[in-house]
This record gives sequence, C-alpha cells and structure tokens, in this order.
Amino acid sequence: MFNRATLIVLVIALAGGLGLLAAQRLTSEPASALPETQAVTLFPQPRALPAFALQQSDGTQLVPGELHGHWTVVFIGFTFCPDVCPMTLAELSRAQKQWEDIPDSVRPRVLFVSVDPERDTPDRVGEYAAAFHRDTLAATADVPALEEFARSLSLVFMKAPPPPGAPDDGYTIDHSAAMAVLDPQGRMAGVIQPPLDPAAIAADLRMLTAAHRND
Repeated sequence: MFNRATLIVLVIALAGGLGLLAAQRLTSEPASALPETQAVTLFPQPRALPAFALQQSDGTQLVPGELHGHWTVVFIGFTFCPDVCPMTLAELSRAQKQWEDIPDSVRPRVLFVSVDPERDTPDRVGEYAAAFHRDTLAATADVPALEEFARSLSLVFMKAPPPPGAPDDGYTIDHSAAMAVLDPQGRMAGVIQPPLDPAAIAADLRMLTAAHRND
C-alpha cells in the first residue's frame, strides 16, 4: 500500500489539483457552462475512468456499466472505522432520504467501497452499508485493484500499523474523506469535500439528475 509520505504528497497534490480546477472554472469557463451547485464542485470537463471490477455482496461484479444512468457519490472507507466512515454514511443517508421520490431508473446512488479487504468481506461491507440506507451500493476488491480504483478518482488510502501491544488485526486505514462524484456516463465529474451538508448534497444531486433527464 501507499506509505505515509506518499499519502501526504498525494493529498497535497489533490488539494492543488482541486485549486487549479477551481481557478480554471473561474477564469476560463463561461459562468453559464456549469450548473450552480452548493456541495458538489464540478470539473470543467468530466474525465473517463479506466476499467475496474469490484466485488459486491451478492457475488456479482461492479463494473463501470453498472453505474451508467445515475449520478453516483463514491466514498472509500472501511467498516472498522471508528468515526469518519459512520458519520459520513449517516450524513449521506440523510441526503438519500431526500431524493427517494426520484424514479429508481435515474435516482442518484451512493457507493461505499471498503479499502480493507483483509477484514471486510463483501458480505460484511454490504450489511454495513445497508444499515445506513437500503439503497447504498457496497463493494470491495483486492488491494491492487482498490489502489488503482482509488487513484483513478484522485482518492488515497494506506494501512496504518496497530499501536504497540495491540493485536495484528488492530490496525486502521488512513483514507481520503473527500468523495468522488460520477456522472450518468460513469465519468468523474466532480468532488464533495467535508464538512457535509446533506440538504445541499441532496439539492445538487436532484438538480443534476433533472438536468440530465432534460438533455
């Protein structure tokens, strides 16, 4: 996995990249080119993702085509996470409840990807995610596939060793708190940064879904 120095460099690079994108949005894009959003920072141009295959709790693979037709919020984490992951999924569930009236065929999705396959089986990840909201998609994969998937979304994670005297499985996972936003073509279209505002997230995803349906 990434070492801690690599994680720090990548986080700084991500922050710089987001700043550059914001500057491009202000200086080179017409004001009307992008929808006005509150919580989602949209990129001037969505970017295609490389192929990926994640394992879902029902035994099927989650591949890019599965996400087509929906706006999708992708959050990486792990089920043994003591604070950030449960708080984030709880906040996202509040947003999900606000768009439950949108038809299922185009309803926005939340995808939780565990980056701790050593402890998180697909079944465990599925049960964990569903406890926050029944519609939350959940998946994991082996470490190389997870690293490639996270990197394609400009997200990072690394395994941190357990404290002295703790059992070997008492480690934690450092990971990005930001979330990637995929458009209905499965391209990375933007990001959501904490702190989270469920009402604003719900309003943005509802508006983006409506705009896509009217294209």
